[in-house]
Amino acid sequence: MTRRSKSFYPLLVFFILFVIFLYGPMFAIITLSFQGPDGGLTFPMNGVSMHWFEQLFKPQRVGDFKGSFLRSLWLASIVMALTVAISLAAGLAFRKGFKGASIIFYLTISSLIVPSILLTLGIGLEFDQMGLESNWYTSGLGAHLSWTLPFGLLIMFAVFNRFDKSYEEAARDMGAKPHQVLQHVVIPIIAPSLVGVGLFGFTLSFDEFARSLLAMGVHNSLPLEIFGMTTTVTTPTLYALGTLTTAVSFLIIGLSFALIGYLRHRRNSRLDKAG
Repeated sequence: MTRRSKSFYPLLVFFILFVIFLYGPMFAIITLSFQGPDGGLTFPMNGVSMHWFEQLFKPQRVGDFKGSFLRSLWLASIVMALTVAISLAAGLAFRKGFKGASIIFYLTISSLIVPSILLTLGIGLEFDQMGLESNWYTSGLGAHLSWTLPFGLLIMFAVFNRFDKSYEEAARDMGAKPHQVLQHVVIPIIAPSLVGVGLFGFTLSFDEFARSLLAMGVHNSLPLEIFGMTTTVTTPTLYALGTLTTAVSFLIIGLSFALIGYLRHRRNSRLDKAG
């Protein structure tokens, strides 16, 4: 039996305390969301029920939980699709190299450096000066893409840096045209990474607050709605909303990992047959 060092147990205690500090509030909110109809915002719990989840999709005196949730879901889905498509196209373009590539790269990455509140303020002012109405599918979409695209581009750089070009050369030797090489060779091989880019895009958009603050117009996204409700909602409905959004996030992550595993297995099977 391996003898543990003297530092093992203090580090173990520190790790346990860190996990409690990190996830304790989340578990507390999830637990309190299952309060009975007469329950409050604090412990001890007053019964156990699904009452507050049922209240989420009923008309509220303040706030629009259902509308903001669906709005954020649609926005995150659109951002995810655009992030994957644009990141893939940009990654392919940077592989070949083109005039001004360095400038475009640094301009893209600079959106990660600029404070989020300044960027969303600039987008809001730009739409106002142009006489356009800010909305979640226009200015809000642009603000979220300024956050997700740099991550997608960096991931594609890492993917193509490790990509074995001999597969493309073999396909060309067999008479495949450029679009066939992309469709039947490149995309199937990097498909798990594209799922990862999509997961980044969805989760970053779904939870984004700072870049939504001044760019969403009159229709709030879910994080903005939750922030507004913290000063007016005095029931566990807010906790139920937090539990629901957490469940959606974990569901998306779980489906993404399952899809990545399937695509990797399919890719390896194809490569084994080709070999």
